[in-house]
Amino acid sequence: MSGEPASARAPGAAGERAEGDEKIDTKTTPAPTPGAGVPAGPAGRRRRLVVLLVCSSSLFITYLDTTILSVALPTISRDLHAGLASLQWVADVYLLVLSALLILAGSLADRLGRKKLFMIGLAWFSAGSLLCSFAPNVGTLVALRMLQAVGGSMLTPVSLSIVRNVFTDPGERARALGIWSGIFGVASACGPIVGGVLVSAAGWRSVFWVNVPIGLIMLLAAGRYLPESRAPRARRVDGPGQVLMIAFLGALTCAVIEGPSAGWASPEIAALFAVAAASLAAFALAERRHPEPLLDLRFFRSPAFTGASVIAVLAFLVMAGFLFVSTLYLQEVRADSPLRAGLSLLPATVMIAVWAPVAGWLNGRSGPRIPLVLGGVFMTAGAADLAGLSASTSYGVLALGFALLGVGLGLVNPPITNAGVSGMPPAQAGVAGAVISATRQLGQVLGVAVMGATLSAGAVSGAGRMSPAAGRAFAAATHASWWLAVACGLLIALTGWVTTSAKARETAQVVSEAR
Repeated sequence: MSGEPASARAPGAAGERAEGDEKIDTKTTPAPTPGAGVPAGPAGRRRRLVVLLVCSSSLFITYLDTTILSVALPTISRDLHAGLASLQWVADVYLLVLSALLILAGSLADRLGRKKLFMIGLAWFSAGSLLCSFAPNVGTLVALRMLQAVGGSMLTPVSLSIVRNVFTDPGERARALGIWSGIFGVASACGPIVGGVLVSAAGWRSVFWVNVPIGLIMLLAAGRYLPESRAPRARRVDGPGQVLMIAFLGALTCAVIEGPSAGWASPEIAALFAVAAASLAAFALAERRHPEPLLDLRFFRSPAFTGASVIAVLAFLVMAGFLFVSTLYLQEVRADSPLRAGLSLLPATVMIAVWAPVAGWLNGRSGPRIPLVLGGVFMTAGAADLAGLSASTSYGVLALGFALLGVGLGLVNPPITNAGVSGMPPAQAGVAGAVISATRQLGQVLGVAVMGATLSAGAVSGAGRMSPAAGRAFAAATHASWWLAVACGLLIALTGWVTTSAKARETAQVVSEAR
């Protein structure tokens, strides 16, 4: 892929110089190296760990925002008189905007500077979170969640590309990416509990307050410790590709969320699906013709990269759908308080937190095949355990299913990240990391939309706990969600096995060297 020649760019600021694949600020980094300005080897170990901590913290608050909100949804439903479709939009619009802008954010970071965009994202996300807490109605909350997501889109892919460039040793990088990915398990474990405590003590608006002090602390740390880096050649912004990506995701999500109430055969829903299909086809065509596309389709010639993308969609579809359906079931059907619902989810969230680092270790030691295949198997078993859910199912059955799902989700995430960015050129680390992050978010969008669509459109009315008959109907309606999760788990195990073979690794190496 060709970009603007280095000689054609305006000279950089004084004190900057090109170093390998990165542009290093020699004023703030006395010993520039290929590792984005951080010394390689033992000399830079402490600095690299600090960079990893700061970057991992950004992943923490973005995942915390998702899991902490899930516990607050029934309370938002009652306070703002929101139905099921409105709750889906509150959860999904953030993920929708995030997934639509992640690749653009990664590309802009490679172009403008990763540290710079990361800090802008932190400030934007914190301000958006604060504004969400003041929303007077559900429509305003949905709009402010979109604003918040613009800042969030600058955090995950940019922090991943920073880690990818700072850790140059392959073994150390695999372990670092395992820790980075494992943070999602910690956030998943903390989210329901923190959300339950906050909602019970101070109402649903408090779940947005927690992002503000964390974001400000991280902003100060990023300014002090993160090195600046960017790709050696500036890539042009792909406007048509970005517009088509937003059109595809927006039309698809709207169709799935509104389908149950409008009717799947209604003209408006059929038109939305048609727009989504046309936008996707036009996007693929436009990306093939654009000299510097938003999404380099050549990435997908690598079986490892394609497999990681597919698994990310499937795994996070299960995770988001599980949280959405389970928190509604626990609070609306079983009449759990927000805190009790958060505690009820502990078997899943604790297992995610425990097994994510184990998966990172396994991935660094023997590759991604074992954690990916085992993750799919455990997810399948957990979803199958919940497939017969009823309004009176014992908590022991719930806890077993939640725990098995948690083990599977914890095992899958770290190898996705490493498979997605390993072998990619450092100059395109931002875009490669953004694609993997985007597939995660796309999975979450589909999880809330599709699993929410399997429930009765009138199941959540904002009026409080369901009647016994409505509770039985809601529990029965969840069965389709769990069987969908079973199918996703099986596909994850199969994809993990096929795309991590020796032949697949050889193909990935050839694709990487051909760029």
